[in-house]
Amino acid sequence: MKKEFRVKKNKEFQEAFKKGKSFANRQFVIYALKKTGQEHFRIGLSVSKKIGNAVVRNQIKRYVRQAFHELDASIHNEYDYVIIARKPVADMGFHEIKNSLSHVLKVGKVLRGPGHHRDRQKPE
Repeated sequence: MKKEFRVKKNKEFQEAFKKGKSFANRQFVIYALKKTGQEHFRIGLSVSKKIGNAVVRNQIKRYVRQAFHELDASIHNEYDYVIIARKPVADMGFHEIKNSLSHVLKVGKVLRGPGHHRDRQKPE
């Protein structure tokens, strides 16, 4: 995932927490903040030290980035997403993480169904 597609600054994280909509399942909490005019979605990741050591946390972050990369065509562009991993993620493989992320994105209605095109906007 390219660096310009990541949320990096603390201020941007805080803005997503305060103004964004949140939705969750057992493995993830996702905050989605609409950014009108943004050409590509951005993601910010938060994996607590409680989840595991640095190796485990970095692996989780790689899996989440890869899952977003694979779901790229179905994710709405005009959003910043902040993903917070919860404890059960530490014991999950890539496909389980991808399925869990898909589920929580569908719950939040920010994942387009099959047959949608990249340039189509989400109905408000």
